[in-house]
Amino acid sequence: MKILLALLLCLPLAAHAEWLDFDHEFEQDKSWVEIAARLPPYPKAANLIPFDVSSATRNKFFIDADSISVGTDKVVRYTVVIEAAGGAKNISYEGLRCETGERRLYAYGHDDGSWSKARNVQWENIRVRSLLSYHKALYEDYFCPDGINVRSAKEAVERLRRRTY
Repeated sequence: MKILLALLLCLPLAAHAEWLDFDHEFEQDKSWVEIAARLPPYPKAANLIPFDVSSATRNKFFIDADSISVGTDKVVRYTVVIEAAGGAKNISYEGLRCETGERRLYAYGHDDGSWSKARNVQWENIRVRSLLSYHKALYEDYFCPDGINVRSAKEAVERLRRRTY
Protein backbone atom coordinates (compact mmCIF):
# COMPACT_ATOMS: atom_id res chain seq x y z
CA MET A 1 0.00 0.00 0.00
CA LYS A 2 2.86 2.39 0.83
CA ILE A 3 4.44 1.71 -2.56
CA LEU A 4 1.17 2.42 -4.35
CA LEU A 5 0.73 5.65 -2.40
CA ALA A 6 4.32 6.69 -3.20
CA LEU A 7 3.72 6.03 -6.92
CA LEU A 8 0.52 8.07 -6.89
CA LEU A 9 2.35 10.97 -5.27
CA CYS A 10 5.09 10.83 -7.92
CA LEU A 11 2.70 10.98 -10.91
CA PRO A 12 2.06 14.74 -10.70
CA LEU A 13 5.81 15.38 -10.45
CA ALA A 14 6.50 13.27 -13.54
CA ALA A 15 3.74 15.04 -15.47
CA HIS A 16 5.10 18.42 -14.39
CA ALA A 17 8.63 17.50 -15.48
CA GLU A 18 7.29 16.36 -18.86
CA TRP A 19 5.40 19.67 -19.26
CA LEU A 20 8.58 21.63 -18.49
CA ASP A 21 10.41 19.68 -21.21
CA PHE A 22 7.59 20.53 -23.64
CA ASP A 23 7.80 24.23 -22.75
CA HIS A 24 11.55 24.19 -23.20
CA GLU A 25 11.29 22.59 -26.65
CA PHE A 26 8.43 24.86 -27.66
CA GLU A 27 10.11 28.09 -26.58
CA GLN A 28 13.56 27.15 -27.76
CA ASP A 29 15.18 30.01 -29.61
CA LYS A 30 14.90 28.94 -33.21
CA SER A 31 16.86 31.31 -35.37
CA TRP A 32 14.88 32.96 -38.16
CA VAL A 33 16.10 32.34 -41.69
CA GLU A 34 15.02 34.54 -44.58
CA ILE A 35 14.21 32.81 -47.85
CA ALA A 36 15.71 34.14 -51.06
CA ALA A 37 13.56 36.87 -52.61
CA ARG A 38 12.78 36.61 -56.30
CA LEU A 39 12.13 39.75 -58.26
CA PRO A 40 8.58 39.95 -59.58
CA PRO A 41 7.70 41.07 -63.10
CA TYR A 42 7.78 44.84 -63.54
CA PRO A 43 4.47 46.36 -62.36
CA LYS A 44 1.65 47.06 -64.81
CA ALA A 45 -0.68 50.03 -64.30
CA ALA A 46 -3.74 47.73 -64.39
CA ASN A 47 -2.48 45.83 -61.31
CA LEU A 48 -1.79 48.87 -59.10
CA ILE A 49 -3.90 49.28 -55.97
CA PRO A 50 -3.82 52.73 -54.35
CA PHE A 51 -3.35 52.94 -50.60
CA ASP A 52 -3.62 55.81 -48.16
CA VAL A 53 -0.60 57.04 -46.20
CA SER A 54 -1.50 60.52 -44.96
CA SER A 55 -3.49 63.54 -46.06
CA ALA A 56 -0.33 65.56 -45.38
CA THR A 57 1.37 64.31 -48.56
CA ARG A 58 0.53 64.99 -52.19
CA ASN A 59 2.28 61.80 -53.29
CA LYS A 60 0.17 58.88 -54.51
CA PHE A 61 1.04 55.39 -53.31
CA PHE A 62 0.29 52.06 -55.02
CA ILE A 63 1.03 48.38 -54.49
CA ASP A 64 1.31 46.03 -57.46
CA ALA A 65 -1.22 43.30 -56.60
CA ASP A 66 0.62 40.68 -58.68
CA SER A 67 3.88 41.24 -56.80
CA ILE A 68 2.56 40.51 -53.29
CA SER A 69 3.72 37.30 -51.65
CA VAL A 70 3.89 35.93 -48.13
CA GLY A 71 6.90 33.66 -47.77
CA THR A 72 7.41 30.67 -45.50
CA ASP A 73 9.67 33.05 -43.56
CA LYS A 74 6.53 35.20 -42.96
CA VAL A 75 7.96 38.15 -44.90
CA VAL A 76 5.35 40.05 -46.92
CA ARG A 77 7.04 41.06 -50.19
CA TYR A 78 5.58 43.63 -52.57
CA THR A 79 6.31 46.23 -55.22
CA VAL A 80 5.46 49.80 -54.26
CA VAL A 81 4.98 52.61 -56.77
CA ILE A 82 5.11 56.20 -55.54
CA GLU A 83 3.92 58.99 -57.82
CA ALA A 84 5.14 62.44 -56.84
CA ALA A 85 2.90 65.45 -57.38
CA GLY A 86 5.10 66.48 -60.32
CA GLY A 87 4.65 63.11 -62.04
CA ALA A 88 7.96 61.42 -61.17
CA LYS A 89 7.67 57.75 -60.17
CA ASN A 90 9.71 55.70 -57.72
CA ILE A 91 9.35 51.94 -57.90
CA SER A 92 10.85 49.48 -55.45
CA TYR A 93 10.54 45.86 -54.43
CA GLU A 94 10.50 45.49 -50.65
CA GLY A 95 9.80 43.16 -47.76
CA LEU A 96 8.03 43.72 -44.47
CA ARG A 97 8.50 41.55 -41.41
CA CYS A 98 5.48 41.85 -39.10
CA GLU A 99 7.00 39.88 -36.23
CA THR A 100 9.76 42.42 -35.72
CA GLY A 101 8.29 45.57 -37.29
CA GLU A 102 11.06 45.80 -39.88
CA ARG A 103 11.29 46.51 -43.58
CA ARG A 104 13.86 45.75 -46.22
CA LEU A 105 14.53 47.09 -49.69
CA TYR A 106 15.49 44.51 -52.33
CA ALA A 107 15.52 46.39 -55.65
CA TYR A 108 14.68 49.57 -57.52
CA GLY A 109 12.61 49.64 -60.70
CA HIS A 110 13.66 51.65 -63.75
CA ASP A 111 11.65 53.24 -66.56
CA ASP A 112 12.86 50.63 -69.05
CA GLY A 113 11.22 47.84 -67.00
CA SER A 114 14.44 46.57 -65.42
CA TRP A 115 15.42 46.16 -61.78
CA SER A 116 18.65 47.03 -60.00
CA LYS A 117 19.67 45.53 -56.68
CA ALA A 118 19.51 47.88 -53.72
CA ARG A 119 22.78 48.68 -51.98
CA ASN A 120 21.38 48.91 -48.46
CA VAL A 121 19.81 45.51 -47.90
CA GLN A 122 19.64 45.52 -44.12
CA TRP A 123 16.41 45.16 -42.17
CA GLU A 124 15.35 48.51 -40.69
CA ASN A 125 12.87 49.29 -37.93
CA ILE A 126 9.66 50.94 -39.18
CA ARG A 127 7.79 51.51 -35.94
CA VAL A 128 9.51 54.81 -35.22
CA ARG A 129 8.99 56.31 -38.66
CA SER A 130 6.89 59.40 -39.27
CA LEU A 131 3.21 59.47 -40.11
CA LEU A 132 4.23 60.19 -43.71
CA SER A 133 6.00 56.84 -43.96
CA TYR A 134 4.29 54.45 -46.33
CA HIS A 135 6.10 51.62 -44.54
CA LYS A 136 4.34 52.53 -41.33
CA ALA A 137 0.97 52.62 -43.14
CA LEU A 138 1.58 49.24 -44.76
CA TYR A 139 2.65 47.76 -41.44
CA GLU A 140 -0.16 49.15 -39.29
CA ASP A 141 -3.10 49.23 -41.68
CA TYR A 142 -2.61 46.65 -44.39
CA PHE A 143 -0.07 43.86 -43.96
CA CYS A 144 0.42 43.59 -40.17
CA PRO A 145 -2.73 44.80 -38.42
CA ASP A 146 -2.10 44.56 -34.66
CA GLY A 147 1.33 43.08 -35.48
CA ILE A 148 -0.21 39.95 -37.05
CA ASN A 149 0.88 38.83 -40.52
CA VAL A 150 -1.58 38.61 -43.35
CA ARG A 151 -1.66 34.90 -44.23
CA SER A 152 -1.59 35.14 -48.00
CA ALA A 153 -1.23 37.46 -50.96
CA LYS A 154 -4.98 37.19 -51.48
CA GLU A 155 -5.65 38.47 -47.94
CA ALA A 156 -3.19 41.34 -48.44
CA VAL A 157 -4.90 42.37 -51.69
CA GLU A 158 -8.32 42.22 -50.01
CA ARG A 159 -7.10 44.45 -47.16
CA LEU A 160 -5.65 46.97 -49.64
CA ARG A 161 -8.85 47.06 -51.68
CA ARG A 162 -11.05 47.47 -48.60
CA ARG A 163 -9.03 50.37 -47.20
CA THR A 164 -8.38 52.39 -50.33
CA TYR A 165 -9.33 56.04 -50.35
